Parts: sequence; C-alpha cells; structure tokens
Amino acid sequence: MKALIAGGAGFIGSTVASACIDSGITPVVLDNLATGRREFADGRIFYEGDIGDGALIDQVFAEHPDIETTVDCAALIVVPDSVANPLGYYRENVAKGIEFLEHLVRNGCRRLLFSSSASLYRADPSDFSVDEQSPLETLSPYARTKATFETILSDVAAAGTLDVVSLRYFNPIGADPQFRTGLQVRTPTHALGKMIDVHHAGQPFSITGADYPTHDGTGIRDYVHVWDLAAAHVKTIEQFDAVTRAAPYRVVNLGTGRGTTVRELVAAFEAVTGTPLATVETGRRPGDSAGAYARVDLARELLDWKAKHSVEDGIRDSLRWHEMRDTVIGAAE
Repeated sequence: MKALIAGGAGFIGSTVASACIDSGITPVVLDNLATGRREFADGRIFYEGDIGDGALIDQVFAEHPDIETTVDCAALIVVPDSVANPLGYYRENVAKGIEFLEHLVRNGCRRLLFSSSASLYRADPSDFSVDEQSPLETLSPYARTKATFETILSDVAAAGTLDVVSLRYFNPIGADPQFRTGLQVRTPTHALGKMIDVHHAGQPFSITGADYPTHDGTGIRDYVHVWDLAAAHVKTIEQFDAVTRAAPYRVVNLGTGRGTTVRELVAAFEAVTGTPLATVETGRRPGDSAGAYARVDLARELLDWKAKHSVEDGIRDSLRWHEMRDTVIGAAE
C-alpha cells in the first residue's frame, strides 16, 4: 500500500511518513521545502514541488498508480505570521488546497486525510474541553484558513467527489522516538520550543498571557506527542473505508484528553530537566486564545486510538531532538 503525504518533509508529515514505513505502508513524499527539510525525505520516494502544480501531481500518480490515500499536511501554521500575512496564508492554505483537491480528483484518488487544527474551537469555559460537535470560534487567520478549508472538504465529500477524514490536531510536541525527524525550525514559536531555547540560553521564559479564565490564569493546551499523532494517521489509513462508511466526511479530535496550562508545562519541564526555569509574564499574543483540550471518545470509537505518551515524554524527546538536530539536518537553516 502507498500513501501520498503532501508536506511530508515537515515536522508532522515526516513523522507520519516514518510511522507509515514502520507499519508497512510506503510513503510518497511531496514537499516544496518552504519549511520542510530535504533530509527528512532521504531514502524515501520524494517529489520536490508544490501542491498547486498539477503537472507534478499527475506525474506522481502516473509513476505511482497504486497510491490509495493522500495525507494533506501541506500548510503554513504560525499564528502570529498569519496575523501579519493573511493573504499569504489564504493563498497557501486555501487557494492552493483547492487546486490540490482538483488534481487528486482528476487522478482518481478518493481518500483524503486532512491535517486540521484544534484552534477552530470555542472551548467550554467551565472546563475547556471540546469534542467534535463543540462550537467553533476562529481567532486568527490561520484558524480561519483551516475552518474555511474544512467547509470546502465537507461540501466536496457531500457531492460524492472525495471521502475525507479531518484530523484536528491539538498541540504536537516530541519527536520520532528513533529521532529520524523532529521539529525542523530553529526558532519555534510554540511554548515548549521557546522553553527549550531559553533553558539553554539561561534566559527567563515569557508566559504570554496570565489573565485567561483558567485555574491559574495561563493558557491551557492539550500537548500530544507527535508519534501518537502519527500512529493515528496510520490507523486512519488502514481503516479509512470503515471510518467513512457512515458518512463521507468525518472530523476526529487527536489529543490526550488532558489539559495542561502553561504554568503546569513549566513545572513538568522543570521536573524533566531537574532545574528551575525562570519566568516572566507578558501580554497575550495576537490571535491567541485561552485554549482547549480534547474529548477523545470518537478517536477511540472510530480508530481504536488513544495517546500513549505523557507530557513529560514529549518534553524529554523534544530536549533530546534539540541536542541532535544539527547532526541530522545540519547547522544551517
């Protein structure tokens, strides 16, 4: 079995590709390397190019007619960047995504896994948990691109053109446990990445927002290990027709089912490293929300999946990846 993984040289896409290989699924990687790394495609079937390049997509399917499923991880994902450059985000995440769908349909590929986001949700302020039926509240252009594209996918599936599973990720941390791949960017914008940077630099960690309506005032997230996310993709690929039998468009949350505030993440980080981490409080970032964590009953029901790794596991693997990143992908950006 083969699966086309668009964005397969990025953090999540490359980890999904590794999990596919370990499970006997052959990944065919497509990436324009705007943020992905060529090193993450070493030894794998790889096409360098854009999801909007119809001729290239035709070539991929002509050379690999046995591709059964496409995993779409190709997107820009940084919330503050989307606030500064909304046109760029709508072009890359929506306009090119529509072109990609047309290319898939033309080549007869009906099964699509879409990398979506928990940033779509408006959390229940009583406990901040959300399920797939929870109301949406998109507070950034990035989140709105995901919501817009999910609407398109729902319409396309209702028309009978594609069967689609949208996997709404919560907050990925960690790395491939074999350290084949990990977070490729040198200056991450998410909390744990920044925590690791300031830990090594001997600087304080900035808590961006301490006035949220959570129990300690800081944002709450569901930190899910990227290897658990990858395992969920493999299960979805393997069971795709069963998952979409009742409906051609399904949305599934991928999280741990546990909420962790920023202060709790700091405490877990200190427990893993064995050293204190100084913190300072700053204002909220544009586009940020109080956050949410997943109710994961549907993932257990449809995919027989649940997260196996703890927050501490993710911190530990992220720290290890930070130590060896440059030996895997080089010191240059």
